[in-house]
Amino acid sequence: MKHENIVKQLNLGQKAAMMSGKNTWETQDIKGLIPSMFLSDGPHGLRKQLGSSDHLGLNESVPATCFPTAATLANSWDEKILTEVGYCLGEEAQALDVQVVLGPGLNIKRNPKCGRNFEYYSEDPYLAGKLAAASIRGIQTNGTIASPKHLAVNSQENRRMASDSIVDERTLREIYLTNFEIAVKEGQPKSIMSSYNLINDVYANENSELLQDILRKDWHFDGFVVSDWGGDNNHVAGVKNGSHLAMPGQAMTGPLEIYRAVKNGQLDEAVLDERVDELIDVIFQSTAGKNDNVTIDWDHHHKVAKEAAMRSVVLLKNDNVLPLANNQKVAVIGDFAQNPRYQGAGSSVVNPKNLESTMSVIDGYPLDVVGYAQGYTRGGVIQPELEAEALSLAEKSDVVLLYIGLDEIFESEGMDRSSLSMPNSQQQLIEKLAALDTKVVVILSAGSAIEMPWVDQVDGILHGYLSGEAGASAMLEVICGHYNPSGKLNESYPMTYGEVYFGENFPATSRYSYYQESLFVGYRYYEAAKKAVRFPFGFGLSYTTFDYSDLKVNDTSIEMTITNTGDVEGEEIVQLYVGKKDSQLIRPVKELKGFKKITLQAGESRMITIGFDDKTFRYYDVDEKNWQIEAGEYQIYVGKNVASIELQGSVTVAGVEVRNHNHENYQKHYFEKITLADFEELYGRALPRESQENQMVLHENNVISELKYAKSWIGRFVYGRLHSMLKKSEAKGEPDLNILFIYNMPFRAIAKMTNGMVSMEMVEKILLAVNGHFFKGVGGLIASFFRNRKEQKINILEQE
Repeated sequence: MKHENIVKQLNLGQKAAMMSGKNTWETQDIKGLIPSMFLSDGPHGLRKQLGSSDHLGLNESVPATCFPTAATLANSWDEKILTEVGYCLGEEAQALDVQVVLGPGLNIKRNPKCGRNFEYYSEDPYLAGKLAAASIRGIQTNGTIASPKHLAVNSQENRRMASDSIVDERTLREIYLTNFEIAVKEGQPKSIMSSYNLINDVYANENSELLQDILRKDWHFDGFVVSDWGGDNNHVAGVKNGSHLAMPGQAMTGPLEIYRAVKNGQLDEAVLDERVDELIDVIFQSTAGKNDNVTIDWDHHHKVAKEAAMRSVVLLKNDNVLPLANNQKVAVIGDFAQNPRYQGAGSSVVNPKNLESTMSVIDGYPLDVVGYAQGYTRGGVIQPELEAEALSLAEKSDVVLLYIGLDEIFESEGMDRSSLSMPNSQQQLIEKLAALDTKVVVILSAGSAIEMPWVDQVDGILHGYLSGEAGASAMLEVICGHYNPSGKLNESYPMTYGEVYFGENFPATSRYSYYQESLFVGYRYYEAAKKAVRFPFGFGLSYTTFDYSDLKVNDTSIEMTITNTGDVEGEEIVQLYVGKKDSQLIRPVKELKGFKKITLQAGESRMITIGFDDKTFRYYDVDEKNWQIEAGEYQIYVGKNVASIELQGSVTVAGVEVRNHNHENYQKHYFEKITLADFEELYGRALPRESQENQMVLHENNVISELKYAKSWIGRFVYGRLHSMLKKSEAKGEPDLNILFIYNMPFRAIAKMTNGMVSMEMVEKILLAVNGHFFKGVGGLIASFFRNRKEQKINILEQE
């Protein structure tokens, strides 16, 4: 142990207390020996709360810079700007006496309806990992700790605390862990957050293979693992298998669990000592107790937020309308221009220090603004009078700047989207404006993919995603041509949701979520299935054009020449994809294995190099349980996006001969033929199945919304009230985060999220009541309440 001298000074109660939080956001301190760390949400801005604290961002927090969300920044493909944003986050954390920033989020966008996709980088693990590593390096520059999340296979919000991700081992390694592997190895975070869900029937937070064998041994992670808030299923199992910190604090409940487990032999004290040593090693490296006087340059951070937003804007369509000429007559239409949609909903909500709106900054740009019209209201209800006002204003202008996108209710932690459609009021407004002679440029605000049946009706489309507090001026810089857009999509945009592979099964509504698509996530499916998309992965236009030539491939890298063939300076993101046509393995047609963003003056040419690395040709061998390279010839594709390949070559690579496993439908891309039996064969063992009856016996890991099936009328009554409250919040167009959290929360989390007010024994009695034994359950609950109140008075720090 690194700190054996410190650990030996701690009694058993103190060591047990270290394994869970002191309160909602702080770790346990030991007077005179170990300081407390403060953890804060912060993927795109600090959320240190004032007064009473909560996990979901319901209470006011200290003002902080709101940077673009991860989904936005990923469109920049720019590791440098990710590092700059990370540095600013770390600096603000230091100034606010926050030691751990809970981010970045880098889960794979398995399905475009995941409600939290705005917080994640990409559908591709290579891109997500590289950008996360850049962010981590920035955050940790000054001693602040980054905690990338959520490890791992966390793909849906529905039932998120009790969903079991059933995924074959090769897909697990190549798609859902490669992103974290890159982030850990290249970013070297000092913390990592485990996910709520189970992976192949084992909770992530108590998965020894994941937290010990892969994270610590294979990836050489030397930090601490923190549970997601309320994600500590079995506290003793978590500590035993590699988790260090259960959050939020559970008063005496959590420490007593560990203390008694050691006393009764369920947990080896040597294992507890190891976890304490690993945790305090990071605490001593952190800024805890150092009280550095750091002054934040808010103007500089706002400029960084603007720069990041500019570099992330994606030009999706341009029929000779952009950039706008100086003093061009424009009508600004859309509620988002006045009340911007600039971040997602949930635990990542930032109280912005300096929020811009388009209408508050547009006077600083050389445009002749003829007026503003709201056009629509949030919620999708069509308002004819608002439409009429917008149409009248549009007829007075040369160009309409139409600000539209997804309302807050569409994208939130705690709920998945019901469709990829935009609100009806906005879609109808597009159609009516497009019928006029005035040119229409759509300015989109949304954190993930949407359906765009109206693409051919408008003249230009700029997508800013969720661009943070400075997104309004960043977009105007692009609109006016002061900055040439360079962003490219981090995800595929299907024509309709019906094109999403196994989309009908998302989100899983029962315990088990089958990852039946295997490796074919996002563009890997569309390319292999030869299915047209609205916009392919990596797509983005520019105000200039680029030519690719002179590809040279050797054993370690590729070289090529890129030329700016247009009239203005521009940035191009060159993308390297690799495939193997004669592979004996299940393989996508092509996979991203490298990228480089370069700036070229008009007419300039430059030779660039993209190197191969340890991930360029590898695959995970499920028989040998390690990484291998299949011997033979590989195709090298260099392109502007995955569907626009400009140069091709090949390279022969040494490796192993592969035995064909005869998963014919997967290997030959017969996607329409793939059945659950095919997936079961690929999975390698019998798939777990769940039957849902009209009434069921509820257990601690059933979610509270399953009270719908309770044997007792009281349980079904509670479900009815909860469901009614949820529907009312949806009708208002504002997500009720408390209701969403409760709806998908397992019963055990009642004990984990109430700061010791409810014990697991009390949860057991509640379950007894709703399972048809009302009086016995209520009587037991009362007795358990008094026992728990007595236990909460124990001072665990004094227990030897």
